[in-house]
Amino acid sequence: MFKRKISLRVRKIHRYLGLFIGLQFLAWTISGLYFSWTDIDEIHGDQFLKPQKEDHYSELIDLDKIPAEIVSLVLVTVDQVSYYWINESSLYNAKTGVQKGEITEAEALSVVKEKVVEELQVKKIEYVKETNAHDEYRGRPLPAYAIHFDHPEELVAYVDAKSGQFQRIRHQSWRWFDFLWMSHTMDYQGRDDFNNLLLRIFSLFGLFTVLSGFLLWGTSSTTVRTLF
Repeated sequence: MFKRKISLRVRKIHRYLGLFIGLQFLAWTISGLYFSWTDIDEIHGDQFLKPQKEDHYSELIDLDKIPAEIVSLVLVTVDQVSYYWINESSLYNAKTGVQKGEITEAEALSVVKEKVVEELQVKKIEYVKETNAHDEYRGRPLPAYAIHFDHPEELVAYVDAKSGQFQRIRHQSWRWFDFLWMSHTMDYQGRDDFNNLLLRIFSLFGLFTVLSGFLLWGTSSTTVRTLF
């Protein structure tokens, strides 16, 4: 009778733990299957980008002519014109040394056309000033130009308006990946925090659920009961 009471109690605990943790177990399983069956390069959108050629620059000015103390420097091309992106804040013409403000919409489009495959047709261009924690362009330089393409995958390419650098290309498969990654890590803000409290709690409850299942099997198994 005592063993039967223990078995019933363990069964009840296991049932409620399963109910509590089951949906998250399902989310972990579905997201894990999606990750294992998808190509990460396709998720990044590499299939929509041209093979990049090595740039050849000529007639670049002496950096001493740039009126700024140089801590960091990147050489970029915007509409076939070379620029120095200095200290992650200022853009200078690499031939004249003249400082340039934000790139124009037309220049952003030229940057994207150098990157994406020819058959993609532009639908609209959006000037992005701010994003939130769930935006597909979160954490990237602002302001930026979002170039939307007429494509079943709802393609959007992003160009930094200040530096003229191509940033990201986003599409529907990436958005599904991002959503499932969020449900997998249980980090509903930044997506990448594996040490968040919610994930730790559900991991512990998941362990308790599995252990209670083993205990339930042990207390209800005729073979095990005869041994003890």
